[in-house]
Formats: sequence, structure tokens, C-alpha cells
Amino acid sequence: MKWLDNFFKQFSVDLGTANTMVYVRNQGIMIQEPSVVAISDRTKDVLAIGEEAKKMVGRTPMDIRAVRPLRNGVVSDFEVTEQMLRYFIQKAIQKYAKFKAFARPQVVIGIPSGVTEVERRAVEEAAMNAGARKVFLIEEPMAAAIGARLPVGDAGGCMIIDIGGGTAEIAVISLGGVVASRSIRAAGDRFDEDIILYARNVMNLVIGERMAEQVKIAIGSAYPMKKELETTIKGRDVLSGLPRTEIIHSGQVRDALKESIGIIVDAVKSTVEQTPPELVADIMDRGIYVAGGGAQIRGLDTLLAQECRMPVIIADDPMTCVARGTGSLLDDIELLKRVSVVSKYDSLPS
Repeated sequence: MKWLDNFFKQFSVDLGTANTMVYVRNQGIMIQEPSVVAISDRTKDVLAIGEEAKKMVGRTPMDIRAVRPLRNGVVSDFEVTEQMLRYFIQKAIQKYAKFKAFARPQVVIGIPSGVTEVERRAVEEAAMNAGARKVFLIEEPMAAAIGARLPVGDAGGCMIIDIGGGTAEIAVISLGGVVASRSIRAAGDRFDEDIILYARNVMNLVIGERMAEQVKIAIGSAYPMKKELETTIKGRDVLSGLPRTEIIHSGQVRDALKESIGIIVDAVKSTVEQTPPELVADIMDRGIYVAGGGAQIRGLDTLLAQECRMPVIIADDPMTCVARGTGSLLDDIELLKRVSVVSKYDSLPS
């Protein structure tokens, strides 16, 4: 009933290593902020969450830490994750739910396919303690496939690659279930680390995470381009210890990312090898879909198509695929029943 929807507002959360997105039923994606929390070591208080906390990364005094409570797609700091989730859920409640004082939302959360039962429970407990009434977990590749509008309930095979901040999720889906999958820890964060290492080892320049991320976004590529790009990179000279500015070219960044991109390509090939031949034929017709922030690396689709000998399509608005996929399940309870990970909590809403 509509009044119950207003009272018990329904949200979905893409709890990502790099960014957290909150989808509000009948509203769309309403919150999109970095998964970063600033903490005072002296008082143990949370000083900032989201955008404000990210501004502090690499710039905090000795007694303040800007931390990311999720690493490699899983909860690395339970208490901080709980506080971050509570912040985002309460922010959504304050903006979009009626009867705010009593609202306890039903929440659908996307999780990596490779997490353990202990890690699943950590996410559930964090969400429940953060104010959720019920929590339902969906594997991220399934959510990404739904967000990319793939027919996951059909008998034909669909293949999705979701490259997030901490993990790259590869899955073949048919009849609402995952037939073959891989979860690897080679994704956006590792790309940043690769650029940091390349700058230090090849350019004798020490740079931070934010600068590496800016370079990746500006000129990152996986395949040679017709017109190569360049950008400015700033850091500290390894030898003199003084500030230095250099020009870095997209070919250099490609060299830096080569190993990590190669790991993703090998994982895709391995997943195809595990897939029944009938489903491989379906994928050849439909193509491999790529979602997540890592899908925006230039030429990645071309490289994958060349290596896998199949069409590769970048999903529309790949960054928000998981959030849109989990959000659409709020309107399709039957599909939610089919694709959700078994939870220790109550039955699904009617």
C-alpha cells in the first residue's frame, strides 16, 4: 500500500569500495558520495563522511585519519562501516521518507560475489545497526546485469563484467542465477596503485592517491588510441625531495596498467572456459557487457573484444549500473526473491 511505502521507505545501496550510492524507490539515485570517513585518533569521533572526508585524504594532521572502511569490496572496519551506512541511510530518510522519527527502511545492498558468509553477515549487521528494518543482499554482478537491462531471467546466457574500486566481478547469468563467475582484486584501486608505482619507479616522482586517480580518469587507457593524450602530474622528486611537475602520456599510463588489465582479461577468458557451450553461443550473439567505474578506461572494450573474440559493449552510465539494478528490484519482488543471497533475516516483503 502506498501509505506503507511512505512509512517504511525502501532504499537500495551500492556499498562500493570507492563510492556509495543510495537509490530511493520512486525517486532514483539520490545520494552518491565517496566511501571515506575521517576519524579523530584522539577522541575516536567521526569528523566527516563522504565528500567532505575525501577532501581530507592525504591532507590530515597526525591525529586525524581519512579511512576507507571497505577494502577489496568487503568490510575491513565494521564499526566505521556501520557509522558510514547509518549516515547515508539517515540522510536518505531525512530527505525522502515521511514519518521520519519512526521510519526504518527496507534496504537492498549489492555485495561482491566472492565474499564469505562472515563478510556477508558483517554487511547485514552493519545495515541493521545503521537503522534498516530488513536487509537483502544481491551479488553485484547480478545487480549490474539488471542495471544494464540484460534479460537475467531468460534461458539465454548473459555475461557481465563489473569493474569497481576494489574488485572486478565477472559472471555468466541464466534463468536468474549465476552459472559461472570470478571475483578478482584487480580494479580501480589497483589501477591507482599501479600509476603510483610507475611514477616512483620510472619517473622518480612520489605522488598520492588523489593525483593517481586524476591521471587515471584524465588519460587512462587499455588500448592504443588514434590520438594519444597527456596530462600534468605533480609530486615530490625522489632524489631531491622537492616538488616537481612532469607531463605524462597515455602510453605511459597504459604501460602502468598493463599487468592489472591483463589479469582482468585472463579472468574473463577463464570464466568463458567454464561456461556451457550453449550459453557461450548466446553471449556471442548478445555480447559481453562491462559496467562499473573501471569500464570507463579508454579502449578496454576494444581490448576485451580482441582477446575474447566476442562483441563487448560498455553499459549505459556504467558507474551507476549496480545502484540502478538493486533499485529496480524494489519494484520487482518476484525477481528479488529469485536473485537475492540467502539472508538470516525475515522473509521478503509481500
